[in-house]
Amino acid sequence: MKIHGFQKTTLLDYPGKVACTVFTGGCNMRCPFCHNASLVLRPDEAPLFPEEEILSYVYKRRGILDGVAITGGEPLINHDISEFIKKIKDMGLSVKLDTNGTSPDKLRELVESKLVDYVALDVKNSYEKYPETVGINGFNTAPVKKSIEFLLEGHTEYEFRTTTVLEFHKPEDFTDIGKMIKGATRYFIQAYKDSGDIISGDLHPLSDEEYKKCLNNVKPYVKNAELRGI
Repeated sequence: MKIHGFQKTTLLDYPGKVACTVFTGGCNMRCPFCHNASLVLRPDEAPLFPEEEILSYVYKRRGILDGVAITGGEPLINHDISEFIKKIKDMGLSVKLDTNGTSPDKLRELVESKLVDYVALDVKNSYEKYPETVGINGFNTAPVKKSIEFLLEGHTEYEFRTTTVLEFHKPEDFTDIGKMIKGATRYFIQAYKDSGDIISGDLHPLSDEEYKKCLNNVKPYVKNAELRGI
């Protein structure tokens, strides 16, 4: 599998675990506020980490690392991701997967094969506002809906999360998002932060008051909703 970034240790990317983070390249969305723009738009220009080197590091750190977080880009567009994850699982480590939800069949396959222990799915916005938020005119939200419905069935640990941007999100959108993920066990509203590597635009975070309104609007629909990084 093509790996274009590697963080050797993190206490943040995998809730409750000491992990390392693997970054894949490429994505089938073009969210203007994406903080890994180079991985999305120009993955072939990013450094390439040999898979064997990553696996060797993970193997040597067994007993220190609890798991591996796989993010991107969009990891599920990689056809050989199952084989890579299996090698990690064979070492006895847990795997967290970050995804945009556009590959529901692949997601189901990984979860049902016990290759993924935790899924973080990015809910970009209300379904109505998905096209503008992900930067693709006429974007088909059906696969995302299918992925959300699958996770809500409770086959694995999961979280939903939304990165909020003033230019794309309003507090009233979070009533619709709440309905989309009704019954979810865990949901986070995250603040937009300019990483210096975004796809486009002069974008801004919401105000503190707007964040509180967003949270209040989604709370009636989920079991646990929180602000993260705000």
